[in-house]
Amino acid sequence: MQTETYAARTLIENRYPPLDEEVVEQRIGARLERQEIFTRRKPPVGLSFVLYEAVLRSPLVDAEQLHRLLEVSQLRNVALQVLPFECGVPAALLGPMVLLETRAHERFAFTEGPFASELSADPGVVSRVTERLSMIRTQALSPAESTRFIERMVDRDE
Repeated sequence: MQTETYAARTLIENRYPPLDEEVVEQRIGARLERQEIFTRRKPPVGLSFVLYEAVLRSPLVDAEQLHRLLEVSQLRNVALQVLPFECGVPAALLGPMVLLETRAHERFAFTEGPFASELSADPGVVSRVTERLSMIRTQALSPAESTRFIERMVDRDE
């Protein structure tokens, strides 16, 4: 859901040790290319995101990025929720995670840390990540409330 500016400035160019320019360009291109999943017709993909309020309030998140989140959140195959500070539970702060399910109903969990990431099909790992995400989603604002939350942030920035 990232704009090119946000992906480049915040997530890719600010790595230490720094990446060379060619690698930066390749990673930005790949990240933007993956966004076709939002509008792919066949097979359609249902997507659900929970963003912690701290991410949205980062000084590096500008109005362009907030508008992009609102745009994506309006797609019928996307559910976007915000986890506000007051609901921030420790499980939400353990790092990014992704749950994937294939058309053949195989389930995978991807967890990301500062130095290592893991993709696992182990049912125990998938179950733990599913429970963690389920708990976070119950604490997050509904998609409609989340849209209003982000709209208020845009109104304050403009």
